Amino acid sequence: MLRAGIVVTGTEVLTGRVADANGPWLSEHLREVGVDVAHICVCGDRKEDLLAQLQFLTDQDVDIIVTSGGLGPTADDMTLPTVAEFAGTTLIFDADLEAAIMDRLRPMANRWENVDWEALRVGIAKQALVPAQGQVLDPVGTAPGAIMSTDKVVIVVLPGPPHELQRMWPSAVDAAPFRALVGEDAAAIEQTTLRLYGITEPDIAETLRLAEDDLGSLAALEITTCLRRSEVEVVTRFEPSARSVWESLYEFIHSRHGSALFSSDGWTVDEVVAGLLHGRRLAVAESCTAGLLGARLADVPGSSAYFLGGIISYANDVKIGQLHVDPQLLADHGAVSPQVAEAMADGALAALGADIAVSTTGVAGPGGGSADKPVGTVCFCVKTAAGERAELRVVIPGNRNQIRERATTVALHLLRRLLQR
Repeated sequence: MLRAGIVVTGTEVLTGRVADANGPWLSEHLREVGVDVAHICVCGDRKEDLLAQLQFLTDQDVDIIVTSGGLGPTADDMTLPTVAEFAGTTLIFDADLEAAIMDRLRPMANRWENVDWEALRVGIAKQALVPAQGQVLDPVGTAPGAIMSTDKVVIVVLPGPPHELQRMWPSAVDAAPFRALVGEDAAAIEQTTLRLYGITEPDIAETLRLAEDDLGSLAALEITTCLRRSEVEVVTRFEPSARSVWESLYEFIHSRHGSALFSSDGWTVDEVVAGLLHGRRLAVAESCTAGLLGARLADVPGSSAYFLGGIISYANDVKIGQLHVDPQLLADHGAVSPQVAEAMADGALAALGADIAVSTTGVAGPGGGSADKPVGTVCFCVKTAAGERAELRVVIPGNRNQIRERATTVALHLLRRLLQR
């Protein structure tokens, strides 16, 4: 199997001011053409650091290195000359490319005030320098990409802005140096994602250990597990020839955790709920989550077909005034209680004319907890207009943001379970 390394350049990424969107995207798309990513490295805009990353990845015996960023017109954009030096070639000036970049920029520059045309020409001339040996990838913005080779590795140089990198990627994949290495009929590495709710990472680790004992070697499968949004995610990568091994593993996991396994096709709980809500009208009543649940529901494309909206009733006065929660109920049981959660769901059903409603009310902290209701206590209720109901009271671990975020996952799973009855 071919292996790749990715180098994401940019001091802004290294310091965390900008999140890396290119590394994961490239990793996924390399997998689609049969290339496994071994390393994703991030380095600042310094020549010596980029050279060090190129050398490191070469020493790891990767077949392909993909760089992103550092192709702009400013002095700290130094990826192309650095890679050219590493590949043992030089840069030459391409007058036609300079003219093409200027043609792209001129309409925008004419709309700017006080344009420094000389500085603009200097920047464009820098971007018109291309490797003497290698293949140039036509710019989709103002910066060309390139493919260069050493005697050990093929290096693909791509721009940093994600939309430019993604648009240039097909040209890189179709380029002769890339295709010669990967092959015309490269088989994609298959990847499956299982999602389970209601078990822990140690539970799935024990299951995988028992599977190895029962099924024999799982060496043909690359299995990773992680806890994400209170769910256990099992991602398995394998070559097409190992599909039967994967299918045996899936059956083994299903036999042990069938009730917890809610997605075997990569769908998130958000997408599963979206499918189950077909033909229904949903409303939410939120206190501690303060709109996070509604926002998560609306993140799914097409949610307008079933999601009506919600009421953020953070204050008790809003619970009383908008959701018509009985003040005596609040006095007797407190805002964080199963009784108030149900009353909030009833209020949302009536106020928005929904078929089904979800409510959340809890103590997100860091203050406000008590011995009876410690920080992290959240009460949920899912209720239909026909009177079907599912409720839950849990104590969610974590800080304020984690409690609120994790509460949305709990609410979605409670909704899923009621819809699947």
